[in-house]
Formats: sequence, C-alpha cells, structure tokens
Amino acid sequence: MALTIQEMIDRILAETPGGLRQPTVDTVKVGDPSQPVRGVVTTCMATVAVIREAISRNANFIITHEPTFYNHLDETDWLAEDPIYRAKRALLEEHHLVVWRYHDHIHSLRPDGILAGVLRQLGWGPYADPEIRGLCVVPPTSLWNLVAMLRERLGVAHVKVFGDPEMICQRIGLAVGAAGGRMQIALLREQKLDLLVCGEINEWETAEYVRDADLLGHRQALVILGHVLSEEPGMAWLAGWLRERFPNVPIVHIPAGEVFEYV
Repeated sequence: MALTIQEMIDRILAETPGGLRQPTVDTVKVGDPSQPVRGVVTTCMATVAVIREAISRNANFIITHEPTFYNHLDETDWLAEDPIYRAKRALLEEHHLVVWRYHDHIHSLRPDGILAGVLRQLGWGPYADPEIRGLCVVPPTSLWNLVAMLRERLGVAHVKVFGDPEMICQRIGLAVGAAGGRMQIALLREQKLDLLVCGEINEWETAEYVRDADLLGHRQALVILGHVLSEEPGMAWLAGWLRERFPNVPIVHIPAGEVFEYV
C-alpha cells in the first residue's frame, strides 16, 4: 500500500525525543494528508515561487519551517477576503498540495535539525560546543574575514554588521531565526562571546546592547543574516534526513531565497 502524507508526518514526529509538543504550530495548513505522497519539498518558507516549483516537480507535500499565511499561527480568519491569501490558497488546492509546518519538533531533534544544517554548511561541526547550544569556538579570525566566510558559505549576499572589522573573534554564538533579544543578550553575556551571529532582531534590543557594550569598553560584534536565510540550511539538512528514512520517496529542498533588493 502506498505511503500517505499523514503516515509520513506521523513517522517524522515519532522520532521526536521527548514525544509530541503541545500546543504546537506543527500542523497541516492546507490539503488532504490522506492522499499518497508523490514527492516532497522541504523549504524554510512556502512562498508562491516554492509552490510553483513543487508543482513543476509533481510533488504534493511541502514541509515548511515558517508560516504560510503571514502570521505565526497561520490564522486565516482575518484574511478571508484578502485577494493574495485567496489566490495562494487556490493555487495549493488546485494542485492538491499539502502544506505541513515542521517548526517546533525539528528544534527538538538531537541534534537540533536547524542548527545541524547551519553547522554543516559552515563547516563548523568540529568547533561546536556539545553542551552549550549555539556556541562555537573557532580559530582566531578577524571579524571581516568571518563576515566574508559567512556570506560565502551560507550564500547570503548582504548582512548587517556591527563591530571593528579588525577585531579578532574566537567565541561565536549562533542564534539563528528569531531567538529574541533576551536570549541573544544572555548568550552574549553568559558565554563571553566575541561575536553573535543571528537571524533577526528587534533593533532596540540586541543591537543597542552591543553598541552600548562597545562604548563602555566591552568589545563585541554582531552579524545579522536575516531570519529565513539563517535557517534555510536546516531545511536543506532535513531533506537528507528524510531521504535516509524514506528512500523510495522523491525528496528535494527548494530554498525560499531573499525577499529584498538592496539599493
């Protein structure tokens, strides 16, 4: 009997250490998961471009890390008459696609699936502290060389940077996605970081902390990659993780890509 999308979801969740999390945003957002799975797409964001590429590949199951409908809980009552929401949903329904969010439980994997993908793409696995999530102790390198390395290895065209370009960094914290100012600042303080690499910030929180630290004589640096670009390597890692478990299912990663133009 053909594997259904729901059976695939159940098997993925069954591998979560500690069992299922409740409440969770990891639910089906669109589509009928009782249908047989033809092909799977992993992505950080189920954009219209990703959806169209999935259709072209004859895939009917999209696993996304972030919301599909513009808010964390994918609530759609406020969008009921919105033409963009309705057109996006109609595109999914016309082609019988299922969108399932895999956000909470991928972070519960050991190792954390998103962080594992980032470390793999950076080549920093040997530098990662096994006890402290996100801490890497790398060979001493200038901030500017680290920025160049991050851009090249993660495929990020533009980053925001604060700090002395010649500052030597060794203790680096990875706080991808939107960890929040308190967590980011706690990581800077408690792990005595030279550099924090994060996905996104509220500009009145971590950035101002680092700027004040610099003015008070505590040299620290900050690199902001962008939320989706900072977590996309984790969803690429997931594609490989899934292929090991479902060798007979076509599985491909499609990156959501950058949303902005820089002028």
